[in-house]
Amino acid sequence: MADTLPFDLRALEIFLAVCDAGSMAEAARRLTLTQPAISQAVAEMEKRIGVQLFDRSARPLALTGAGGALRQRASALLSEARQIAPLLREAEHARLPLLRAGLVDSLSRALMGPLARALGERAEQVSLLSGLTASHAGALLTRQLDLLVGADELDEIEGLERWPLLSEPYLLLMPADRPVPARAGDLEELARALPLVRYSARSKTGMEIERHLRRLRLDLPRPLEFDTPYGVTAAVADGAGFAITTPLCLVEAGLALDGFACRPLPGPGLTRHLTLIARRQELGRLPREIAGVCRDKLEALRPAVIALAGDALAREFRVEG
Repeated sequence: MADTLPFDLRALEIFLAVCDAGSMAEAARRLTLTQPAISQAVAEMEKRIGVQLFDRSARPLALTGAGGALRQRASALLSEARQIAPLLREAEHARLPLLRAGLVDSLSRALMGPLARALGERAEQVSLLSGLTASHAGALLTRQLDLLVGADELDEIEGLERWPLLSEPYLLLMPADRPVPARAGDLEELARALPLVRYSARSKTGMEIERHLRRLRLDLPRPLEFDTPYGVTAAVADGAGFAITTPLCLVEAGLALDGFACRPLPGPGLTRHLTLIARRQELGRLPREIAGVCRDKLEALRPAVIALAGDALAREFRVEG
């Protein structure tokens, strides 16, 4: 067990006042305290240290050898202590030297610019990487990233703080003239006419879609798969098949989809969740503030989501907070 501190800063202040005043009565007057309070504070210091600090037989009071040694150090200690509060107030508003963030690629178009601006206001240098959530998650855990905006909440990992940003529905992107699948089993019939253009299982989106299809006991052909929303959307727009995707993935692709329509996913619904994640209590209020910036920008995308997915599906596009 660590030793108990022999005195606090207030006790040091009283000790120095007695040294400067030459008597406890004068020190009490200068500090607007009572003489008994001064005497008690000095006596408590001496008791805790185990040595006499003043020779009380001398008038004015004289320092002992231990008292003289303490006086030399006490002034420096109090001077440093008085600088702590100003330094902390300055640090509260200081910019960090470096901030590194990972952004899931389906949010690049929506958040890359706003995130770069918001992080740049809080750090001297910013590194902002777009890519798969899985690779960013590994970088966060190995301290190669400070923040992650992705499609995985990393629930199984301790020591993280999570700020929900948005939930959005998975939907079908398919030719507008095709019959709308009413049941989950209708996807098999659709896949016989039009292949399912998949997200790679390397991506969180791809993994969620694969699990959903397995729950529905659907084993659809897999002629094409891509890591990015642009790849999936471009292939569908070029006539390669249909896709299970999300509104933000369509916004990210930024392609004209004339002749194509967004339809509800038949059967049980499937929702994608986007979250900002940081290591717990390392960045103060910054993760919460950045999450607020992200939510504002995502909410501003609602008109674009309505234009692409329609009112019904857009109602399931929910910004958190």
